[in-house]
Amino acid sequence: MSFKFDIQFFAHKKGQGSSTNGRDSQPKYRGIKVYAGQVIKAGSILVRQCGTQVHPGKHVGCGRDFTLFALVDGKVEYIKKAGRKFVNVEPVSAAD
Repeated sequence: MSFKFDIQFFAHKKGQGSSTNGRDSQPKYRGIKVYAGQVIKAGSILVRQCGTQVHPGKHVGCGRDFTLFALVDGKVEYIKKAGRKFVNVEPVSAAD
């Protein structure tokens, strides 16, 4: 006489999905905020980023969290120099 055992393994804990899965980080809204050719005011945010994917150029400041912002009113331009991306703000006169 032979016996056949069907062994099944079940979970040791109840599936409490709603209490264990309730964590998520808030969105950071990073990226380029102003594109080339646009006219902006001083203090406007140009790029929000982690590290320096885009480097500050002429008339552009860099914040503590690597946010790039305009120091003067003007027109935005992005350039590539020595394998790096830079953003510049060319001042525009009041007559333009």
